[in-house]
Order: sequence, then structure tokens, then C-alpha cells
Amino acid sequence: MMDYKVKDIALAEKGSNLVRWARDHMPVLAEIKRRFHQEKPLAGLVIGACLHVTKETAVLVETLLEGGAKVALCASNPLSTQDEVAAYLASIGVNVYAWRGMDFNGYYEAIGNVLSKSPDITIDDGADLVSTLHKLKYAESSKEVDVVRRVL
Repeated sequence: MMDYKVKDIALAEKGSNLVRWARDHMPVLAEIKRRFHQEKPLAGLVIGACLHVTKETAVLVETLLEGGAKVALCASNPLSTQDEVAAYLASIGVNVYAWRGMDFNGYYEAIGNVLSKSPDITIDDGADLVSTLHKLKYAESSKEVDVVRRVL
């Protein structure tokens, strides 16, 4: 069973159309994806990402998948998530935890869900994922970490 939490998985087809448009306008990632298809440089790795969940990010995630990685993704900003894209990513096997308008608990539960996949590599554009890792390692306490610990 696939593990994800999105607003509505039925939005996946609309998300697929949005991602197709972005893919057609991102030639550098297309070239990297072609190379990754042959080389599989990320085989066996789990990538935990905390990024804006947009059609452009989806093209990056597809590229990482093509390289052999498993990807767990949460939103770095609860207001920038494109729900259709989150649904599409879930439909292609990404562990995605993102929906537009997430509240505080939902946001940090999503970070906890990504960390529960034991990522080998992190990608984080706002440092919430990485700072949470550090707080967990050094047994720091905060409201955010308490939410994450409940997930782990």
C-alpha cells in the first residue's frame, strides 16, 4: 500500500497535465532524466525532500525517480502546494505529504512522515527538515519536534 497524505487523490489526472506542461519546458532536467535512465546513479537511495510542491518540483522528483531513488516529499510552504501535483506524485509512487493550507500540526506531521522513511539524502529549501533532524539528534525540545516525535 502506498503511503501518502494529499488533499484528494482524484486530482491526479489534472496534476499529470500540469506536470506534462512543465516537463516540456524544462530541457535540462529532461536531459538529466535520460542519463539517469541508463546510469541509475541513485539506485537504492531514499531522498527526503521538503520543497514547494509545484509542477516544476514534480519534474525534479520524476528525474530523481528515474535515477533509481525512492522519494518522500513534504511541503516547505503550506500555501504554495498545488494539490493536483501532490495527487499526481502520489499516484506515481512518491510518498508525498502535502496539501494546500496545512495547519501547524499537519505541516510537522508531514516532516515526520518524510523522516520516518530514513532518508539517505535530504533536499530542503527552507531548512525545516534539516533543522528538525538536528533537533531530534541533539534531543532538543520544541512544539515542532513534539509533533514530529508523535509520527516517528
